Order: sequence, then C-alpha cells, then structure tokens
Amino acid sequence: MTDKTLFLAWQDKRLTRAWFPVGRLDVLKTPRTYRFRYTQGAQRAHEKAGFEPLLDFPEWKRNYESSELFPLFQNRVISSERKDFADYLRMLDLPQTAEPAEMLEVGGGYRATDNFEVFPKIERRLDGSFRCRFFLHGSRYVSTAAIERTDRLQAGEKLYITLELTNPVAGVAVQIQTTDYHVIGWAPRYLVNDLVLAMAHAPGKYAAKVVRINPSPAPSKQRLLVELSGSWPGYEPMATGDYEPLIH
Repeated sequence: MTDKTLFLAWQDKRLTRAWFPVGRLDVLKTPRTYRFRYTQGAQRAHEKAGFEPLLDFPEWKRNYESSELFPLFQNRVISSERKDFADYLRMLDLPQTAEPAEMLEVGGGYRATDNFEVFPKIERRLDGSFRCRFFLHGSRYVSTAAIERTDRLQAGEKLYITLELTNPVAGVAVQIQTTDYHVIGWAPRYLVNDLVLAMAHAPGKYAAKVVRINPSPAPSKQRLLVELSGSWPGYEPMATGDYEPLIH
C-alpha cells in the first residue's frame, strides 16, 4: 500500500443537513504511521452547526499519531475474521490483501448509527490527471425508468457526468447519467467543488464508467461502484479551505 490521505466528513443532521470535512487522516507506509488532524472544515462546522471535538481526539490543534489505525476508523471496516469478509472485498473491487485504509477509501466507512463518512483525497498525478472511485449516491431518488436502466448496466460501461445547477437539496450537484441520458444518481457531495473546477478549467477532459454492480442483498449505498477520471492541470484538489489542517 502506498501513502494516502483520507478525510473524515461530518453531517449536521440537526440544522442544515450540510456535510463538513472535519478531519484528515494521513497513512504513511514506511514506517507505518497514522496521523489525524482536524481541518478548517471542523472550525466552520463548529461555528455553523455546533460540531465539537471527538472523544478520541479532544484537542483541536494537535497532531495525533499512532502505529495502529485509530479505533474511530478501524471500527468502520468489517473484521477479516468474518465469514463474509471475502465477499465484502469483492463488493469494493479490492484484492484479498487489501488493508483497512484501502477499504475506507472505497467503502466510505458508512454506519447507520452516526453521521460520519470517510472519503479519499483526490491525488493529482504529475501529468495533471486524476482518478477516483465512489459508490453512486441518491439512486433511490431517480425515476422508475432510470432504475430499470441501472439494472441493465454492465461492468466497464461508459457513463456521463453532468453539472446540475438547480439541485433541490445541494444547489449545485454532479449527475451521473447513462449514455442514453438516464439520470441514475449523483457523485458524492465532497467531489462537487473540485469537479466544478475541473469542468471549468478542462472541459471534456473527464470520463466515468461502471466498475462493479453489486446485486441485492448488497446495501443500496454500495450497489453501483463508479470510476471517474479527468485532468486538473495546475490545480491541486482538496488542499485548501475546509481541507487545510488546523496544525501542520
């Protein structure tokens, strides 16, 4: 596994329903180190929605380091001792040797009992290109025809991404469409700002495809795995604003 960065997002379910990136988890391969820091997004969530420091990380401006993955994150992946562990990895399109941080990167660590989610930092390559994977969001809000079309999708099938300026919930959103223009769902909200910039700076230089379809009884939130790729020449995604650590 290579070095990677994940973000912890928190949703204000009480007032605004808004999502905030509140923490940054850096995973270093050599020596194996996990480092957690709060981000500017945590401060904004505190001011706008009353977000408070977590019990595991009680201080806003502190570097938390460990040779083991922090329990807050470890508890968001299933144990390798479970009988369905191999099926879980296949659902995420990961090899049987995948580590917890890789599972969080794709699976998001979603739990019905709280309002946190994990997502990866998009890494821009030297040539400006990027690639990320995510599970389709909002599929329960699409039309019956779109659901039927989703059921006919095949792994490797091309998809379209389209900017939506009048989304009733988020305002600005990114639609995922089939090539025959059925809106089958949306990209995660944490991608929207960077995708808008991608579309503005490099129109046409992005693509999406179906990676894997997980039939029932897979959870609806993990039914369709999508891969998105594109180009951000001269732009570093998820590096400033809400994503910037409170301490360096």
